[in-house]
Amino acid sequence: MHRCVFLDRDNTIIDNDDHLGDPSAVELFDDAADALRSLHDAGWLLVVVTNQSGVARGLFTEDDVHAVHAEIRRRLSDATGRDLIDHWYHSPWHPEGEVERFRGEHPTRKPEPGMLLEAAESHRIDLTASWMLGDQVRDIRAGQAAGCRTILLTMGGVSTMDDPQPNAIADSISAAAAVILSDGA
Repeated sequence: MHRCVFLDRDNTIIDNDDHLGDPSAVELFDDAADALRSLHDAGWLLVVVTNQSGVARGLFTEDDVHAVHAEIRRRLSDATGRDLIDHWYHSPWHPEGEVERFRGEHPTRKPEPGMLLEAAESHRIDLTASWMLGDQVRDIRAGQAAGCRTILLTMGGVSTMDDPQPNAIADSISAAAAVILSDGA
């Protein structure tokens, strides 16, 4: 079984407060590459799990989501010489989507744990030995529902939440990586 760090995408790896379907607008956080490399080098599987309701809203397509992910992958590789992200999952669903195919609730849409559960089954991930990092309460709730430890990142503007609390709160992805690496698990 693998231990994993599940990562939200926006305001976790990249600086983005809106819907992003344009790869040219990708902006990595300055510390993202080094933080992810340190986790990767310590043996953690790195898996992105991201809600992409812009697909359901008709703002961009799933091909655009894949293009953004390819650009993130390229930039991380350029910075570190490695392909750091092991797997990418996205949920294109939204209850009020304009694109009928993706309109509605879905078990992969965070705060539901569907993406994490799917990744765990496909890649032999031990969820109780894993972490979920994200900047929104829905990220933390998805991780908790899957049985992971969680870290709330404050880059998206959320710094508190109702119980149950995350295992930690961090102001950067490098601070979150330090928590995970110091945990000794």
